[in-house]
Amino acid sequence: MILVIDDDIAVRTSLQLLLKSEGYAVTGAETPGEALRIIKEDAPELIILDLNFSISTTGEEGMHLLGDIKKLNAALPVILITGWGSIALAVQGMKMGANDFINKPWDNGHLLQSVKTLLDLREDAAVNRTRKQLDKEYNFKHIIGEDPQMLQILETIGRVAGTDASILIMGESGTGKELIAEAVHHNSLRRNRPFIKVNLGGISTSLFESEMFGHIRGAFTDARFDRAGRFEMANKGTIFLDEIGDLDAGSQVKLLRVLQDRTYEVLGSSRTKTVDVRVVCATNKNLTTMANSGTFREDLLYRINLITVTLPALRERPKDIPLLVEFFINNLKQIYNRPELTVSKSAMKWLQQLPLPGNIRQLKNLVERSILVSKKNVLEIDDFKSQLELSPQKNGNTKWPGVGTVTLEEMEIEMIKRAMAFHKNRVSKAATALGLTRSALYRRLDKFEIPYDEAED
Repeated sequence: MILVIDDDIAVRTSLQLLLKSEGYAVTGAETPGEALRIIKEDAPELIILDLNFSISTTGEEGMHLLGDIKKLNAALPVILITGWGSIALAVQGMKMGANDFINKPWDNGHLLQSVKTLLDLREDAAVNRTRKQLDKEYNFKHIIGEDPQMLQILETIGRVAGTDASILIMGESGTGKELIAEAVHHNSLRRNRPFIKVNLGGISTSLFESEMFGHIRGAFTDARFDRAGRFEMANKGTIFLDEIGDLDAGSQVKLLRVLQDRTYEVLGSSRTKTVDVRVVCATNKNLTTMANSGTFREDLLYRINLITVTLPALRERPKDIPLLVEFFINNLKQIYNRPELTVSKSAMKWLQQLPLPGNIRQLKNLVERSILVSKKNVLEIDDFKSQLELSPQKNGNTKWPGVGTVTLEEMEIEMIKRAMAFHKNRVSKAATALGLTRSALYRRLDKFEIPYDEAED
């Protein structure tokens, strides 16, 4: 049963009719006392709570009731109904344990998707399935792994893929965030629609609106033709916003609007467009810490993370390393026409003990480099060890410059130059060696005006 709490009979009636039309059992409550009584006696599965359910518009009564609800049952899902004027209250409510907030006037489809997602997660929370069972039900063919953490993640994204719930994928660089985003799309009802990838870290502030929302001819000096933005290209499909933690404050505000009410304006036009899109975001940064420090908007954070998936580092699931190595080897056998390629048992055990800060991406590069350099069909520890050291200096006694003799910026410039030279201007490989994303290295190359002729990765 779903409980709708609002003093406005029109709101209660509207929501109850909507939910009943979808087959849900629904009841309503007008006052906090009535709501708490129903929660204690009937144990609803989900609550929809209007923050301002009395004459007062401060939202204080709604927040107080939310606190009482969470004291009675901390696991009970709560969706807040709010207007733009009380977004700050909604964010506060999310901190207190609310699961989502919906704007007035609400979109029926958006509200129903949120309800379905939260109820599905509640019902299936205790279900644990094997990889074979998951593969029978979902399309996860590009994701390699049988670690319990990964199975739980696959189970979660499999359940929520069929909804339009916003998903935030977190994890270190190289852990496979893009593959998870693609899996969400391929297992959704939008699988035959566009899947548009956007690297937010690679879009400059001045071009953000044009890239994301498009522009019309003459909107600015070089706008010679109309251009469709990424959101328009993703309409009816899924948009994957990678490196969302790199977005500047001004662009965060512009992005929030389209995520909030699914509307935007093309640059140079005053006409508002509507978009129907599933939003999946990813970052290797701690957005909660950034929100606390004021560098990432709290309301944007709570808008994108109805479901949060945190991918484990490869060192946290070492038993998956042999599976990944075998997957890479099988692909490279065909690419390099070396059908007899394999890895010795001792080398495989050695690989499992590596810290691999670059995660899956680093492991893949290590395997491929070792195959290219070694002429043997059976790769041994020495074959991998010779390629593991990314710096040409293998001397463990690294000499650091004395304090005051060089600035941090000068050291950064020198290391970038060395990495680019060592990897022959292959930006992806140099970025991995430096522990950076590709776009982050591009920004530093431009910032420090380091000349380079990019080679093909």
